Formats: sequence, structure tokens, C-alpha cells
Amino acid sequence: MDDALAALQRRLGHDFADPALLERALTHRSAGAAHNERLEFLGDAVLSLAVSAMLFERFGGSDEGDLTRVRAHLVREDSLHRTALALGLPAVLRLSEGEARGGEQSWAAYACGAERQAKPSPDAARKPSDVETYPIKEN
Repeated sequence: MDDALAALQRRLGHDFADPALLERALTHRSAGAAHNERLEFLGDAVLSLAVSAMLFERFGGSDEGDLTRVRAHLVREDSLHRTALALGLPAVLRLSEGEARGGEQSWAAYACGAERQAKPSPDAARKPSDVETYPIKEN
């Protein structure tokens, strides 16, 4: 495993038992046959479950609608983009030359799953700070 991937694992606080799985997770379909799309499918579900469980536990007095809005805010594209930048993902993503030439906008769209063209939620117009105004009740 190269130094960049080892550094990413340190930033994540997790050592992958199978480093090839990490490499695959960071590989765009344009870069080869062993790409991450199936892992992305699974990862989307895991992220949703993990955030849902955390919100369910932390905000036990809130109803499903409030929890859904907060979860949508936490896992939306710009939040994931900021997290990807903080983790240093641009340096380790494996893109084709054409995708890499697209610069940060191209990799950011890829890293946040924008290729899926998700439908905007009714809360799309909310500002990031609006999450604090949701009427949620913390335990």
C-alpha cells in the first residue's frame, strides 16, 4: 500500500484488513474495471443507517419527519464534499485522465455521488445553519 493510502487510513482512524477494498472504493469507473459503484451502493445505505441510528439515539423525543430532515441535511452533497476535502480524498481518488483534468468540480461531483442525479428534497433551499432551527428534542 502506498503512503497516501496509509495516511488516509490514519485520518479515518481505521486500518483496512483488505487494502484492495480501500483501493477499489477510491476508484472511479473511468479508471478501470475494478471500480467502486457496487461499493458506493452499499456505502450509501451504511451511511444512511449510521446517521439514522445516531439521530434516533440522540434525539429520542423527535418525530420521524424531523429526524428525516436532519439526516438529509447531514448527508447532502455539500456536507459530504466538505468531509471529503477534510479527509484529503482528492489526493487519493483514482480517476481517468479525462476525469482528473476536470479539476476539483469533476472530482467533487464524483466523490459526492452527484452522478446519480438525486431529486432535490423539499428542504434543499435551507441553509446549512438551518439544521439548528429544526424542532428536535435531544435526550
